[in-house]
Amino acid sequence: MTESDIAGPATPNPEPVDASNGRPTNLYQYSRVLLKLGGEMFGGGQVGLDPDVVAQVARQIAEVVRGGVQVAVVIGGGNFFRGAQLQQRGMERTRSDYMGMLGTVMNSLALQDFLEKEGIVTRVQTAITMGQVAEPYLPLRAVRHLEKGRVVIFGAGMGLPYFSTDTTAAQRALEIGAEVVLMAKAVDGVFSADPRINPEAELITAITHREVIDRGLRVADATAFSLCMDNGMPILVFNLLTNGNIARAVAGEKIGTLVTT
Repeated sequence: MTESDIAGPATPNPEPVDASNGRPTNLYQYSRVLLKLGGEMFGGGQVGLDPDVVAQVARQIAEVVRGGVQVAVVIGGGNFFRGAQLQQRGMERTRSDYMGMLGTVMNSLALQDFLEKEGIVTRVQTAITMGQVAEPYLPLRAVRHLEKGRVVIFGAGMGLPYFSTDTTAAQRALEIGAEVVLMAKAVDGVFSADPRINPEAELITAITHREVIDRGLRVADATAFSLCMDNGMPILVFNLLTNGNIARAVAGEKIGTLVTT
């Protein structure tokens, strides 16, 4: 990630957010969103954190927050640990999943740091109690933070083994009353096949939750899609690595793949 990929300079974030500070609110289609970030992207394809990538994400989030949009975030931990992969190497699944949860907290704290450097007040809430570094997950408190113009980052997944951060994103979005799950990936959206394997794979711009599940399109786990399908929660899958795409997604521009019931 180069400096040219990173959004422009930050300005302080007042509380509550002043819609005149930055992009006017009426340019955005959504007022409260849940942004799901894959942990692998935070590592820039490596183990650990890539500060340039985290800074780029923070600046994109800051732009929409200054425009009056309420943003909650769920981050994966794949740049540190993946419970299912560790299980394949002989580690007990429950323990390896808890290790993955701790990885999501490290990513959450990193994003909090870069957001606050942008002048955005940020809170981390975790599903596993760790009072020295984060608040416990309390939905009503999370909503209150959002109403005050703060970003809320949900760490430690669901706090339960066998549940992915994709499922966490769906559940948290429903509980805080988000209008959409913005699922940021390293690809442009949902394809008819894996574009890394099949060069003839085509981008699907609109599809239903049921079709994604029935066709086995592996953009997120089936539990997350089922939860969103059952509760009418739309999902927009888009490419995070294209600068400005978070703002475009929140504005309702036609990018990526929109998944609806």
